[in-house]
Amino acid sequence: MKYKDYYEAMGVARDASQEDIKKAYRKLARKFHPDVSKEARAEEKFKEIGEANEVLKDPEKRAAYDRLGSHRAGQDFTPPPDWERQYAQHGTADDLGGIDLGDLFAGIFGGAGTARNTGRRARAAAGGSGGFAMRGQDFEVAITLDLKDAFQGTEISLELAMPEFKPDGAMRRVNKTVKVRVPKGVVDGQKMRVPGKGAPGLGEAPNGDLYLNISLRPHRWFKPNGSDLYLELPITPWEAALGASVEVPTMDGRVRVKIAPGARPGQKLRVAGRGLPRPGAAAAGDLYAVLQIATPAHLSAREKALFAELAQASSFDPRAHFDG
Repeated sequence: MKYKDYYEAMGVARDASQEDIKKAYRKLARKFHPDVSKEARAEEKFKEIGEANEVLKDPEKRAAYDRLGSHRAGQDFTPPPDWERQYAQHGTADDLGGIDLGDLFAGIFGGAGTARNTGRRARAAAGGSGGFAMRGQDFEVAITLDLKDAFQGTEISLELAMPEFKPDGAMRRVNKTVKVRVPKGVVDGQKMRVPGKGAPGLGEAPNGDLYLNISLRPHRWFKPNGSDLYLELPITPWEAALGASVEVPTMDGRVRVKIAPGARPGQKLRVAGRGLPRPGAAAAGDLYAVLQIATPAHLSAREKALFAELAQASSFDPRAHFDG
């Protein structure tokens, strides 16, 4: 029989208190749980500490283990003759040489270590029957929404590879559909937390959370900046010079805006409350119409004549500041 040093596996001294063993197990279980751990050999280590904990947490099993003496991990050894008479009274194999130490405790006490028992613990935990408990895995997913979805809110469906424990305790990934309600007012670049939509917790522990990294698809008219929207608004030269009242699109229908005489390219007209909703806030973001002065690509004879007449009559020199 190969000796397993359960104290070494748990990282505690042989005279460690039950509280110290409990704390050590919790710490190591979080570190090596195959659902969340990125450590090498995490699943193997998780089973190893599970087996060690099954023995050391129970005073009767621990006393039986201590009576085996102290050996090097992996060293061949034989339990003392009186040990078998004292502890193996519930029925175990007569030939101890070919028995795993965890199986030996399982046979004697009915439930110690080994991968099979790790599986039982996992199933018991998954069924909420107590024992080991761990919060479910968090998921982080990138999603892309239309601006309309951000304005109105929407529901999305995600396929997530959720961990699931098989009857033998091994973990596998199973694709599951998760539906999430995205509230109106989310913005580009936002990280949205959806509590409880991650992987199921083990035992009495809560489910993990789902985090959505949100990006917005480009819109043909509007460019979002937080909750504000920007719109390039083309106007004619005469609208810029004389002023005008023009219609502009918003996410919720058209509105009229007034352009004052002498408008300049790049000038911003603010339309209050016509941006994206702000969750929890009374006022929505604003819409900014950025003026762009457009000229006709083709002029009729009449238009050419009028522009020529304007050129002759006007003293306006937009490059006057270059002089001197």
